[in-house]
Amino acid sequence: MLNIDLDYEGFEAQTEPLVDALRTALCRAALEGAPEKARVGITVVDDEEIHRLNLEYRGVDRATDVLSFPMIEYPAGQVAKDVNWADYTLDADPETGEILLGDIVISLPTAQRQAEEYGHPLSRELTYLAVHGLAHLLGYDHETEEDKAKMRACEETALAAAGLSREEA
Repeated sequence: MLNIDLDYEGFEAQTEPLVDALRTALCRAALEGAPEKARVGITVVDDEEIHRLNLEYRGVDRATDVLSFPMIEYPAGQVAKDVNWADYTLDADPETGEILLGDIVISLPTAQRQAEEYGHPLSRELTYLAVHGLAHLLGYDHETEEDKAKMRACEETALAAAGLSREEA
């Protein structure tokens, strides 16, 4: 089960209608190997804040659409679904037993621009960015074409579960 801490203060009007699809897609993506009890934090911000975070944590002096801050380091070449979680010693919340996968930060203004540019609804873009961020927290990356294909398959499966696949958007 994936628990999601979602903070979109200041963006309620744009974000609130999208929460159900976002939660559905993220829970489906978590089936790609997340521990049985997992938690992820998602924060929706403006371009100024994501620019600041991108500069501070990645040394990149510009805004971006999504940033992921993973809490788990996977063995080289592996993603969460390849891992035997019984072999891991991870800090779990003593009250809930949940493992924190990490945090995702999304720029709503960038998501809005990209949705318009790509010609699909904001619900698909925002959910895609959240799923993309979660895929990174699960160890996926897009550095090689092979890795990118695996990551895209994970993302599209999750988006389809929320009724937001490319064909349906």
